[in-house]
Amino acid sequence: MPFERLASWSFAPGSGDLVHDSGRFFSIRGVHVRTNHGHVREWWQPIIHQPEEGILGFLVKELDGVLHFLAQVKVEPGNLNAAQLSPTVQATPSNYLRVHNGSSVPFLEHFVERHDRLLVDVPQSENGSWFLGKRNRNMVVEVLDDVEHDDNFAWLTLGQIHELMLRPNLVNMDVRTVLSCLPLPSPGPTPAWSEVQLSEWLAGRRARYELATTLVPLRSVVGWKRRDDEIRHESGNYFRIVGVSVAATNREVRGWCQPLLEPCGPGLAAFVVSRFEDVLHVLARADVRPGYRDTVEIGPTVQCTPRNFASRPEHLPELAELALSDSVVVRYDVPHSEEGGRFRHAVTRHLIVEIDHGAALSTPPDYFWLTPAQLQGRLRTSCQVNIEARSLLACLQALR
Repeated sequence: MPFERLASWSFAPGSGDLVHDSGRFFSIRGVHVRTNHGHVREWWQPIIHQPEEGILGFLVKELDGVLHFLAQVKVEPGNLNAAQLSPTVQATPSNYLRVHNGSSVPFLEHFVERHDRLLVDVPQSENGSWFLGKRNRNMVVEVLDDVEHDDNFAWLTLGQIHELMLRPNLVNMDVRTVLSCLPLPSPGPTPAWSEVQLSEWLAGRRARYELATTLVPLRSVVGWKRRDDEIRHESGNYFRIVGVSVAATNREVRGWCQPLLEPCGPGLAAFVVSRFEDVLHVLARADVRPGYRDTVEIGPTVQCTPRNFASRPEHLPELAELALSDSVVVRYDVPHSEEGGRFRHAVTRHLIVEIDHGAALSTPPDYFWLTPAQLQGRLRTSCQVNIEARSLLACLQALR
């Protein structure tokens, strides 16, 4: 709907930033980016500015000797199919502090009061191209007592959730990122020398690349045009900002308006995997995005929106052709939705392909072979593995 009809939202005088009347939730602002990485060294863009740190949390409980996860069927305004499987709690402080004057968030007390057994609690980054420095606490809390819930919730085993992850756009991004942080058993020990090499590689990539992301007024972003119902890049690529009016029956409030970021094409996130001495390894890439707090995070082998390279295919990420070629064995190929509370119809093709010549593959400096256990080990520390790699790791776990 046109921006002028977005109740409680307006363009701030002077800056032109798109903000909520309360000053909370989030805002659409502008950034000016300079870097020494990639083919484009300077650009301007809108970005979602949400300094709040949300909670993405699963309650778990042992039932008949098997660990179960309390999953929620949650409706988000940007979802392709309205309802998707989500964690027990998926909320920002603006939500659970009830800035919207709505109802309380079910089960929130288990995550903020910590009366139960805390299994996972680590802040992780959000999408680094579309959020500025955004993090969420990824949490798993074990409950010992019985938990009453309504029909929007159900206890599922990890195996059941993994089976659902084989279906398109059914298990949401927040489930995938939380599950990736679970300390699952490793098939074998990782040599200490390999961990040292991984640390040196990541530190070296962070020292190699520079990135300066500066907030600027939204009205001043170069190359972007604001119309009555969208903010779009003059090329028609990347994404656009649109306004929506929402009505829902199972949310804290029954209706609201908000902006959403809508990508101009489906994304691609791919892991190339191979076996070294019969141990599975994934090929990770040093990923640089304007929204990261520490310039570089560990990302998938390939991460891009292919449409953005239609006019310049020579700028496609390295190894994209390999991941999409007929010479690989496809182990996983499922489209999954991105976060539906901020993105409209954002879908990323999750692809895991295996090659049998990993040792012979020429590995550019930005790439590193590591085991899934090493990748999972990095998730014990905040903001080392990006959200696309975490999502792919959860998909890889679903195959094992």
